[in-house]
Amino acid sequence: MKQEAMTVADLNLYIKNKIATDEFLNNVLVKGEISNFKHHYTGHMYFTLKDENSLIKCIMFKGYTTNLSFNPKDGMRVIILGTVSVYERDGVYQIYCKAMEEQGIGTLYKRYEKLKKDLEQEGLFDLSKKKKIPFMPNSIGVLTSNTGSVIKDIINVSTRRNPKVNIKLLSVPVQGEGAAEKIVEAIKIMNEKKLVDVIILARGGGSLEDLWPFNEEIVARAIFNSELPIISAVGHETDFTISDFVADLRAPTPSAAAELAVPNISDILLKLETCNTRYKLALKKKIEMMKYKFDRCMESRFFKEPLFKINEKFILTDTQIKKMILLVKNKVNYEKLKMGEIVSKLDTLSPLKTLIRGYSITQKGGKIIKSKDMLNKGDIVNIIFNDGQVNAEIIDD
Repeated sequence: MKQEAMTVADLNLYIKNKIATDEFLNNVLVKGEISNFKHHYTGHMYFTLKDENSLIKCIMFKGYTTNLSFNPKDGMRVIILGTVSVYERDGVYQIYCKAMEEQGIGTLYKRYEKLKKDLEQEGLFDLSKKKKIPFMPNSIGVLTSNTGSVIKDIINVSTRRNPKVNIKLLSVPVQGEGAAEKIVEAIKIMNEKKLVDVIILARGGGSLEDLWPFNEEIVARAIFNSELPIISAVGHETDFTISDFVADLRAPTPSAAAELAVPNISDILLKLETCNTRYKLALKKKIEMMKYKFDRCMESRFFKEPLFKINEKFILTDTQIKKMILLVKNKVNYEKLKMGEIVSKLDTLSPLKTLIRGYSITQKGGKIIKSKDMLNKGDIVNIIFNDGQVNAEIIDD
């Protein structure tokens, strides 16, 4: 009897039911290292549990995550309790975690943290040493795999934003053994030949192992020593590699890197048009203001009667001169009056007035005789009268 073919869904359901009947798989304790951890916005946690030889996908629903006493992350060693089951749609078996306990940090993650700390202390992450990304690059170099969606996304975004931008792809392996050396060589070629204005180093998301070439020290130093600015777009938004910290600019995704590297030509043209309109309006207002000032100047008295201001100054000068003359006259009259008073006082005290009344002045040797004791018999004296003077001799003392 010929066996009837079953659907894929039926087969996946059959396997799921088989696994569900295994009591051991309903409650398993598994230890390993977390990789490719994603904390979904719904609250569910998706990750891979791995050891040196194998890996298995895991999911922990939101209802169980609230019981965790720590925040899981890549590289962390844990023990999980859960149920093994099949996700029918994809035909994938995975562990549905109910509990998780922290064991420590994985070897690879320890290497990552140590290198990150060493390079940060050395100054490779310093913001002051990062190069400026050119505003309008003519040519963009992309270092990534020539297959897959990364290069397609970068091309699509870049050419949409600026159809004239020149994109140069230098294909490099983005994971696996030897990938780091190839990336370093590609950065060196881009710099030596000055092929582009800016470099985008990109790959899609992945586990810590997948992204490891971008955590290698040789890649970090090649990025730091590059004369051309480098944008790092490695992994998804939540993935951080050493390359991200060393690069001149970090983009959460390859598409975002293209947006950061290539300005939107439509936005620039709109901005230029806006600026042009504003300049025209500003120039028009400036001309109108200058014309208004010119018209006011031409209508002012100074332009219609240019000598008016000079005549005003003449009048002011005449007024000041008259004031000065009046002040001088008043001063002279005051001084005359004052001098008359002094002369009058002097005249009152003058000895000549006394002579007019019949008195005389007797002098001997130019000295006025005030007492008879000043004279001796035979002295010659000079007697001054009102109308003249005579000499006389003293005949009796």
